[in-house]
Amino acid sequence: MDYELMVAQAIKEQIGDALPIEKIVNLLENPKSVEHGDIAFPAFALAKAYRKAPQQIAAELGESVNSPIVEKIEVVGPYLNFFLNRKEVSAAVLNEVLVKSGHYGDAEIGGNRNVPIDMSSPNIAKPISMGHLRSTVIGNSLANILKKVGFNPIKINHLGDWGTQFGKLIVGYKLWGSEEAVKKDPIGELLNLYVKFHKEAEENPELDNDAREWFKKLEDGDEEAQELWRWFREESLKEFNYIYERLDITFDSFNGEAFYNDKMQEVIDLLEEKNVLTVNEGATIVDLEKYNLNPALIKKSDGATLYITRDLAAAIYRKRTYDFALSLYAVGNEQSNHFNQLKAILKEMDYDWADDMHHIPFGLITQGGKKLSTRQGKIVLLEEVLDDAVASALEQIEEKNADLPNKELIADQVGIGAVIFHDLKNDRLNNFDFTIEEVVRFEGETGPYVQYTRARAMSILKKSGLAGIDTTVNYPLDDAYSWEIIKLLQDYPSVVKRAYEKFEPSVIAKHAIHLAQAFNRYYANSKVLTDDAQKPARLALVQSVATILKEDLRLLGVQSPDQM
Repeated sequence: MDYELMVAQAIKEQIGDALPIEKIVNLLENPKSVEHGDIAFPAFALAKAYRKAPQQIAAELGESVNSPIVEKIEVVGPYLNFFLNRKEVSAAVLNEVLVKSGHYGDAEIGGNRNVPIDMSSPNIAKPISMGHLRSTVIGNSLANILKKVGFNPIKINHLGDWGTQFGKLIVGYKLWGSEEAVKKDPIGELLNLYVKFHKEAEENPELDNDAREWFKKLEDGDEEAQELWRWFREESLKEFNYIYERLDITFDSFNGEAFYNDKMQEVIDLLEEKNVLTVNEGATIVDLEKYNLNPALIKKSDGATLYITRDLAAAIYRKRTYDFALSLYAVGNEQSNHFNQLKAILKEMDYDWADDMHHIPFGLITQGGKKLSTRQGKIVLLEEVLDDAVASALEQIEEKNADLPNKELIADQVGIGAVIFHDLKNDRLNNFDFTIEEVVRFEGETGPYVQYTRARAMSILKKSGLAGIDTTVNYPLDDAYSWEIIKLLQDYPSVVKRAYEKFEPSVIAKHAIHLAQAFNRYYANSKVLTDDAQKPARLALVQSVATILKEDLRLLGVQSPDQM
């Protein structure tokens, strides 16, 4: 039930056409202190229509506005402070959460329309590093949020599976590689061959010519080159999928750069047709001055196409294939100029749907305030970070609850969940610092804290011996600690909507933290399992918290163990 709308309607009944209902809803505020009620309305907006002082308008409305869900109205200066009827509201909110369960907060905004999400996108023959974490988990969480509000998300892993590096890999493999070594450790071995190639090429520049020749063969469809390329791709994908399985993330498409090889000439033809190409010093460009952007390089003077040409082909293919309502690209901040150019070129091609494409940028992961890029001079591997997080979680579980069954599995869910949660609790655009000690803490604003709170709620329900909660009964509560929880539960549908509108998973993570904190305050100040008339209502509240914390975590892509 939308209580803000109900309060707005009660105000509207008294003020008539002075303000439209949407404007009243937008003016409503959440008072900072519970002493000032649950909803506040500033009367300033009516001063012009009423030609009276806002204080006088507030005083008059305070006498006339009434609603069955409002217990009382206090007028403080120009503000009307509404105190909701706690028993009415708590009974209605708990009933709705208990009946809808994990579907509480679902919406039908999307009409089941498609939304491709370009995310993760590692390079073949290179390891998945911490640098790939953000795109992967932000994209996955947005897919979950979009699905909850009625869209059909399509997760696309646009693999870096083409480029001159494959010529180098083929030469390196033919000179120094072995099938057995690649199969044993695909990415490690291919990376070694790539590094060795660069070292040897410094002494023997002829190797670079060999690599160019092999890449030319690959482009021309040479059977041996194609076979090696496919094999490198397949072996790399096996290793990527192992990481994705650990993160519990799946994809709908692995169409990478190579997929668009035969689709780029059409893009160049379309650009020529639209007369938007110009040749500058032998290079083919699109002038984007009217968009305040640098010229976009489409083709080099040697005829080689560029990354943006491939992205144009991908955008057109996705529109044709999915007829998307929105198309999202979860890629770093540094790509924003490239993305602005991409949209501008599509507009020059008269594709209005370019406005439905959204870059979802994000900040950097740092360590000690510096860009997280090296550990003893090497890439920080995501797999190693996950291993460290799981080990830290297991160590803490051993200390807290050594007899816990399935503790290795739970440590896995907690450690990996902690890494994901820490990434997503931060506003997308912000850089954030990462240390295992901070991330895998069971206290503070962390994933393990939220998971532990939900496990505590499940433990209370188990101890209660209650077989199930009767959803046909009303559960009114009016104490201060439960009211804090009720307001967070009641706000949940608008939290989900806000996360979708801003493409911002941190909105969900922050809700989870606030709900967990409110529940722990409630637990510390309430005798939940005392046998009295209010016990069923208290258990209904506990069940509702467990349900919504689980749903919050699910939307973030984090598991919810029932025991910890």
